Amino acid sequence: MKRSITLRMVAMFAVTTLMVFGVIGAALYGVLSRELARHQREELQTAYQDMEYMIKRGGTPERWEHAQAKMDTLMQSSGSLFFWANSSDPRYRYGENLAEIESRLVPDSPMGVLVLPGRAYPLFTLTRTIAAYQDRPAIQLTVAMDSMPYVHTLHAFLTALLVLSLSAVLLVVVLGYCIARVGLRPLQKMSAEAQMLGARTLSQRLQSESLPEELDDLAVAFNGALSRLETAYKQLEAFNADVAHELRTPLTNLIGETQVVLSRRRTAEEFQEVLQSNLEELERLRSIVNDMLFLARADQGEAATGRVRSSVAGEVSKTIEFLEPILDETQESIRIDGDTVAEALIEKSLFRRAMANLLQNAIEHSRPGAQIRVVIEQRPSSVSIGVSNPGEPIEASHLPRLFDRFYRVDVARHNGPRQGHGLGLAIVKAVAAMHGGDVFAFCAEGMTTIGFSVSSPAEGP
Repeated sequence: MKRSITLRMVAMFAVTTLMVFGVIGAALYGVLSRELARHQREELQTAYQDMEYMIKRGGTPERWEHAQAKMDTLMQSSGSLFFWANSSDPRYRYGENLAEIESRLVPDSPMGVLVLPGRAYPLFTLTRTIAAYQDRPAIQLTVAMDSMPYVHTLHAFLTALLVLSLSAVLLVVVLGYCIARVGLRPLQKMSAEAQMLGARTLSQRLQSESLPEELDDLAVAFNGALSRLETAYKQLEAFNADVAHELRTPLTNLIGETQVVLSRRRTAEEFQEVLQSNLEELERLRSIVNDMLFLARADQGEAATGRVRSSVAGEVSKTIEFLEPILDETQESIRIDGDTVAEALIEKSLFRRAMANLLQNAIEHSRPGAQIRVVIEQRPSSVSIGVSNPGEPIEASHLPRLFDRFYRVDVARHNGPRQGHGLGLAIVKAVAAMHGGDVFAFCAEGMTTIGFSVSSPAEGP
């Protein structure tokens, strides 16, 4: 199941808001609770000090009666204040259930909590002992205050906080959804533009100028992918056209010669001649198909698996021996220069195939009697093999494309009837890639050099 970015953003907004309100609410609740407790302590201390001042100066039963009258008045007027007084003399006692109250209190203790049966909320208490004075014995005075207003205030605050928090979360969800939809609108626009692209509109690009900064890199990367896709698509179209052209020529020759020979009665020698010609065309077709299959495997990442340490110059010499009949025909010669003792990890059959293609390419583009040079160079991590032949220089714009499939600079530059089908240098590039190397081509001082490199023994396969 696909998840919506909008819903994910809204959920994150809601969770963040809930966390923020939770932290702030907990802090405010703690502050309010402490302030209410401090306020009640101050009220208790004020009520106790008032009664303490009056009791301390009352050393007779008459004075004590005035103190009792004041405690009655304060309890009736407040409704939340309570007093208890206990002493050894029954005349100086005040309040109900003194024995039970005394059992629940700690003498001379600071503020405490008193829970009485039948009361829904506890009492906050302050108990101290007032020293004896004249006829009055020592009195233990307890002042209590009902905690109901304190608890109700905290409950009301907590309820309001929860309602406000949930309302804020709901509001953030609604506003966050709207904001996310508006914020993602450029992405939706970019997606709509991308959906309009097709095989015939690969040249179009996403308009990144009006996009936000966060989407600019994505648009640039997508446009780069489109450029690479367009280039690959054009190369594929050109490749298909070149394949069709290369296959059409031998097929046309086969069909034409067959139609001609069947147009009237022929002798056995004439049929044999036509079959021989058709065999040559079929061999050419097989060569094209085999080369295309090899390049397809190379494109899929096939590597050279049977690599062994070999002398590069030795393998080049064996390839030259294979081409001696052609060299005798053209009166051309090949000389090996450079590091003739260099070794590399190569698959011999692939290496010789690449060398044969390079040497045949040099022979085809050299005049009769020319000398071709093979230069071997040992590099830190590879060995390069360059084949140089004299001839007309190739324009710099053509050099990077020499290794493209079916690419020809100028058909007129070919020397003799051994014209290839345009896959030779592409195979050289594939063989170089299989050996962890690369290809190169340049023109200098009347010589055209085309070659490739393979990894050295130190690097390994």
